[in-house]
Amino acid sequence: MSFLRRRSAATPTGPDFDVLAMEPGDWPGDLGAGLLPGPDGSCQGIYLRYDLFGGRGPAMLIGNLPPGSPARELADGQVPFEVAQLLAALGNDEPAEVTSVEDTPVMHGDSLLIVRRIKISESRIACAQFDRSDGVQVTIATWDRPITDDLYQLLKPLPAKMFQAG
Repeated sequence: MSFLRRRSAATPTGPDFDVLAMEPGDWPGDLGAGLLPGPDGSCQGIYLRYDLFGGRGPAMLIGNLPPGSPARELADGQVPFEVAQLLAALGNDEPAEVTSVEDTPVMHGDSLLIVRRIKISESRIACAQFDRSDGVQVTIATWDRPITDDLYQLLKPLPAKMFQAG
Protein backbone atom coordinates (compact mmCIF):
# COMPACT_ATOMS: atom_id res chain seq x y z
CA MET A 1 0.00 0.00 0.00
CA SER A 2 2.42 2.60 -1.26
CA PHE A 3 -0.11 5.41 -0.89
CA LEU A 4 0.30 5.11 2.90
CA ARG A 5 4.03 5.69 2.74
CA ARG A 6 5.02 8.71 4.78
CA ARG A 7 6.91 11.35 2.88
CA SER A 8 8.91 13.63 5.08
CA ALA A 9 9.57 17.18 3.98
CA ALA A 10 13.13 18.38 4.02
CA THR A 11 13.66 19.30 7.66
CA PRO A 12 16.89 20.96 8.69
CA THR A 13 18.91 19.32 11.44
CA GLY A 14 19.76 22.76 12.77
CA PRO A 15 21.42 26.04 11.93
CA ASP A 16 25.01 26.34 10.74
CA PHE A 17 25.38 29.60 12.69
CA ASP A 18 25.27 30.52 16.36
CA VAL A 19 21.95 32.00 17.50
CA LEU A 20 21.90 35.35 19.25
CA ALA A 21 19.30 35.11 22.01
CA MET A 22 18.70 35.36 25.74
CA GLU A 23 19.91 32.43 27.79
CA PRO A 24 16.91 30.28 28.74
CA GLY A 25 17.82 30.70 32.42
CA ASP A 26 17.64 34.52 32.12
CA TRP A 27 13.93 34.42 31.24
CA PRO A 28 11.23 33.85 33.89
CA GLY A 29 8.91 31.87 31.59
CA ASP A 30 8.93 29.16 28.97
CA LEU A 31 11.14 29.10 25.89
CA GLY A 32 10.36 27.46 22.56
CA ALA A 33 12.43 27.35 19.37
CA GLY A 34 11.41 26.89 15.76
CA LEU A 35 13.48 26.19 12.66
CA LEU A 36 12.63 27.53 9.20
CA PRO A 37 13.41 24.77 6.69
CA GLY A 38 14.63 25.51 3.19
CA PRO A 39 13.56 23.33 0.27
CA ASP A 40 17.06 21.82 0.19
CA GLY A 41 16.97 20.85 3.88
CA SER A 42 19.06 23.81 5.02
CA CYS A 43 18.15 25.97 8.00
CA GLN A 44 16.82 29.29 6.68
CA GLY A 45 16.42 30.75 10.14
CA ILE A 46 15.59 30.08 13.73
CA TYR A 47 13.27 31.92 16.04
CA LEU A 48 12.86 31.71 19.78
CA ARG A 49 9.56 32.36 21.49
CA TYR A 50 9.62 33.51 25.09
CA ASP A 51 6.34 32.97 26.96
CA LEU A 52 5.48 34.31 30.39
CA PHE A 53 4.64 32.02 33.28
CA GLY A 54 1.01 31.54 34.17
CA GLY A 55 -0.12 30.92 30.60
CA ARG A 56 -0.12 34.62 29.80
CA GLY A 57 1.12 33.88 26.30
CA PRO A 58 4.09 34.97 24.23
CA ALA A 59 5.87 38.11 25.29
CA MET A 60 8.81 38.14 22.87
CA LEU A 61 10.16 36.54 19.73
CA ILE A 62 13.82 36.72 18.69
CA GLY A 63 14.64 35.61 15.16
CA ASN A 64 17.98 34.90 13.49
CA LEU A 65 17.77 34.81 9.68
CA PRO A 66 20.90 34.12 7.63
CA PRO A 67 21.66 35.85 4.32
CA GLY A 68 19.45 34.52 1.54
CA SER A 69 16.61 33.45 3.85
CA PRO A 70 13.26 33.94 2.07
CA ALA A 71 11.81 35.23 5.38
CA ARG A 72 14.01 38.33 4.97
CA GLU A 73 12.37 39.26 1.65
CA LEU A 74 9.54 41.63 2.53
CA ALA A 75 7.19 43.67 0.40
CA ASP A 76 6.99 47.39 1.09
CA GLY A 77 5.19 47.93 4.41
CA GLN A 78 5.15 44.20 5.25
CA VAL A 79 5.97 43.37 8.88
CA PRO A 80 9.05 41.24 9.66
CA PHE A 81 8.54 37.47 9.91
CA GLU A 82 8.95 37.58 13.72
CA VAL A 83 6.19 40.17 14.12
CA ALA A 84 3.84 38.05 11.97
CA GLN A 85 4.71 34.96 14.07
CA LEU A 86 4.11 36.84 17.34
CA LEU A 87 0.74 38.14 16.14
CA ALA A 88 -0.25 34.63 15.01
CA ALA A 89 0.78 33.14 18.38
CA LEU A 90 -1.37 35.74 20.12
CA GLY A 91 -4.34 34.93 17.89
CA ASN A 92 -4.35 38.51 16.61
CA ASP A 93 -5.49 38.42 13.00
CA GLU A 94 -5.83 42.17 12.53
CA PRO A 95 -3.73 43.37 9.59
CA ALA A 96 -0.50 45.07 10.63
CA GLU A 97 2.06 46.97 8.61
CA VAL A 98 5.31 48.87 9.05
CA THR A 99 4.66 52.59 9.51
CA SER A 100 8.26 53.84 9.94
CA VAL A 101 11.86 52.76 10.51
CA GLU A 102 14.42 54.64 12.61
CA ASP A 103 18.14 53.82 12.92
CA THR A 104 19.60 54.02 16.43
CA PRO A 105 23.18 53.26 17.57
CA VAL A 106 23.39 50.83 20.52
CA MET A 107 26.48 49.40 22.25
CA HIS A 108 26.51 45.63 22.73
CA GLY A 109 29.62 44.70 24.68
CA ASP A 110 32.47 46.15 22.61
CA SER A 111 30.42 46.26 19.41
CA LEU A 112 28.35 49.08 18.03
CA LEU A 113 25.02 47.92 16.66
CA ILE A 114 22.96 50.00 14.29
CA VAL A 115 19.50 49.02 15.41
CA ARG A 116 16.49 49.62 13.20
CA ARG A 117 13.53 50.40 15.41
CA ILE A 118 10.52 49.41 13.36
CA LYS A 119 7.18 51.02 14.15
CA ILE A 120 4.18 48.78 13.50
CA SER A 121 0.57 49.87 12.99
CA GLU A 122 -0.37 47.54 15.89
CA SER A 123 0.88 49.86 18.65
CA ARG A 124 1.27 47.06 21.24
CA ILE A 125 4.08 45.53 19.17
CA ALA A 126 7.64 46.80 19.58
CA CYS A 127 10.20 45.66 17.01
CA ALA A 128 13.94 46.15 16.62
CA GLN A 129 16.31 44.66 14.06
CA PHE A 130 20.04 44.64 13.37
CA ASP A 131 22.58 42.81 11.24
CA ARG A 132 25.42 40.81 12.78
CA SER A 133 28.96 40.81 11.40
CA ASP A 134 28.33 37.33 9.90
CA GLY A 135 25.33 38.65 7.91
CA VAL A 136 22.65 37.08 10.12
CA GLN A 137 19.73 39.44 10.68
CA VAL A 138 18.42 39.51 14.26
CA THR A 139 14.87 40.70 14.90
CA ILE A 140 13.26 41.20 18.30
CA ALA A 141 9.48 41.57 18.52
CA THR A 142 7.72 42.12 21.84
CA TRP A 143 4.10 42.32 22.87
CA ASP A 144 2.96 45.15 25.10
CA ARG A 145 6.43 46.04 26.42
CA PRO A 146 9.15 48.34 25.09
CA ILE A 147 12.52 47.14 23.86
CA THR A 148 15.06 48.98 26.00
CA ASP A 149 18.81 49.20 25.45
CA ASP A 150 19.48 46.90 28.42
CA LEU A 151 17.77 44.05 26.57
CA TYR A 152 20.63 44.01 24.05
CA GLN A 153 23.07 43.37 26.90
CA LEU A 154 21.20 40.14 27.72
CA LEU A 155 21.72 38.77 24.20
CA LYS A 156 24.35 36.05 23.95
CA PRO A 157 25.43 33.73 21.16
CA LEU A 158 23.93 30.33 21.86
CA PRO A 159 25.78 27.56 20.03
CA ALA A 160 24.12 26.02 16.99
CA LYS A 161 24.41 22.57 18.57
CA MET A 162 21.71 23.60 21.11
CA PHE A 163 19.22 23.59 18.22
CA GLN A 164 20.25 20.36 16.49
CA ALA A 165 17.43 17.90 15.92
CA GLY A 166 17.74 14.46 17.43
